[in-house]
Amino acid sequence: MHDRLRAPTTLQRRRIALFLLVAFGVSWATALAIWVTGGFTDSPELTSGITLATVLLPTAYMFGPAVGNVVARLATGEGWDRHRLRPEFEGTMWTYAAAWLVPAGLTVVGAGLYFAVFPGQFDPTMAAFREQMASMGVGIDPRLLAAIQIVSALTIAPIINGLFAFGEEFGWRAYLLPKLTPLGYRRAVVLSGVIWGVWHWPILAMGYNYGFDYPGFPWTGMLAFLAFTVGTGTFLSALTVREGSVWPASVGHGAINAIAGIAVLFLAGQPNSLLGPTPVGLLAALPWLALAAWLLRE
Repeated sequence: MHDRLRAPTTLQRRRIALFLLVAFGVSWATALAIWVTGGFTDSPELTSGITLATVLLPTAYMFGPAVGNVVARLATGEGWDRHRLRPEFEGTMWTYAAAWLVPAGLTVVGAGLYFAVFPGQFDPTMAAFREQMASMGVGIDPRLLAAIQIVSALTIAPIINGLFAFGEEFGWRAYLLPKLTPLGYRRAVVLSGVIWGVWHWPILAMGYNYGFDYPGFPWTGMLAFLAFTVGTGTFLSALTVREGSVWPASVGHGAINAIAGIAVLFLAGQPNSLLGPTPVGLLAALPWLALAAWLLRE
């Protein structure tokens, strides 16, 4: 099955180094721009409800790996023979179905693990969310909003989010993963997951995903995030290998982003963000790590 990646037989260090230099350079320079303009908490507002940070993150930052792919190909004369941009269905839609639905199932299981350990933080009435909405002048029943979010996460959101996630997947899974495959598939998957996690570190240092109020900020958050990227990265790598295309991973990544925050709606009190209930927490990431271990068992 790994042959569908059409991976090189030798480790192409120059191309890997150039790709990483550009991918990290573009994204981390964007993170610097976000930081000097107020970070995520004090970013200047461009229009109602839209800040500079919320524009730069899903565009310039998330597309750094895609830029790295393009630059590495052009600068080294690699060409586009193995671009992995063409959708490949291999006669079945099961891969895309998995990309669409597995993130929702594992996110629910992960949140369940967290609330099982911290039962006092689970509130089926969504009182805290209801109060938050009331303070914003929103009178919609939070149960309706939760239902809308779930339906969206299982229908259209994976495609919409996948368009932005493509910027990452075209770099990490379509370019870096095949380049690392000469190290052995397992090593390539784990190493690419770790690199993907490290790439997030500047925004984690600005409070993204975990906030600021946790022990060992920001270093413990940076390390905890690696469990999430290795677990989910293994799943996204398997989707890419299965079809030899970047698109299942883009859809899967979009599905993860679409459903990740659903458990927050049922929170009571202050969560231990390093542990959950979103998938970036260590407890909530366990189902992803279990799936990764199963996918890498051979």
